[in-house]
Amino acid sequence: MAVSGFEGFEKRLELDFSWVDPISAPLGLRLVDFELLEQMLAHVQCTVVSALANAHFDAYVLSESSMFIYPTRVIIKTCGTTQLLKSVCPLILLAAGLGLMVCRCRYTRGSFLFPELQPFPHRSFEDEVLYLEDCLPSWLCERKSSVMRPTNMAGHYWHVFAATGPSRSWQFHDDGSYTVEVCMTELDRVCANKFYHTSEAQECSLAKAMTQATGIGDINPRALVCDFAFEPCGYSMNGIDTERYSTIHVTPEAGFSYASYECIGNVHGDGDEITRILMKVVKVFCPRSMSISITGESEELSDVVKSTLQALGLESWDRSTDQFPGYGTVVFQTFRDSQSGGNGARTDSASRKRSVE
Repeated sequence: MAVSGFEGFEKRLELDFSWVDPISAPLGLRLVDFELLEQMLAHVQCTVVSALANAHFDAYVLSESSMFIYPTRVIIKTCGTTQLLKSVCPLILLAAGLGLMVCRCRYTRGSFLFPELQPFPHRSFEDEVLYLEDCLPSWLCERKSSVMRPTNMAGHYWHVFAATGPSRSWQFHDDGSYTVEVCMTELDRVCANKFYHTSEAQECSLAKAMTQATGIGDINPRALVCDFAFEPCGYSMNGIDTERYSTIHVTPEAGFSYASYECIGNVHGDGDEITRILMKVVKVFCPRSMSISITGESEELSDVVKSTLQALGLESWDRSTDQFPGYGTVVFQTFRDSQSGGNGARTDSASRKRSVE
């Protein structure tokens, strides 16, 4: 492991709002002026580098990860040393100006590779929770924070904070939808090297070449893709498929390589969807270590995840389950390349890809 490097692990914030006046404009938060969004992101210390939209939501690729804006929901993921939680108060104020009031909040992140480099309020999870407690209004009175700690992978934890109000309309309702957050480290070098600049091509054309060459475009062929390649290496993409988003971020440097994948799914749709997605994601990155958090679904789906990854040569190390107000069940699982034996031996990428195929 390098002494220091770029922090790939993202911080993720999700805010849901409800209408103070039900007659308000249906576009909601999508009406916020772009200059105001830029001012909000300046507090976080990132910028918009590319954007895509459809009839349901707006998707932004940021200089550090992604942002999605629905009429009554905002999701922001940022990596590096960004100060994500400094967006909470500005977002609540912007929403209030449109007749919206915050009704749910969820903050998640993994364990930082370089925690000593994080600025306030991200120096510790305790600081993050205290900061959120101060930012959120008093009517979000049902709150819970937890560090989900699998026992077999020391230091590989999942941090969750959730808050909601007492109104029944704001409580978690299991409609079959779920959010999957995948974190991958120790990427196969052959796979990771595909995310370096190899020509004089512009970032936009290089990003499209990366999307095609790596197989990322095949993960959800229905999705419209907005991608971006960073100099000298790194990659981000957002996919939009009706009201559902997906997003990928890659930090390919040796010693601290990292990739993430996130999407929304629904168990009432195609039952094999999550299996197909994970098989394709593993094929793209061939990670040695992998963690998956599923929010809003029963443990049955996590069993599908476990069996899928085990079939791909990733050994299940542990699973942790907890309940959070307004969001239901969170299941956090960790996996390790079974052929490495935990001693640093690298699985051959060609062998792993054959098993995926």
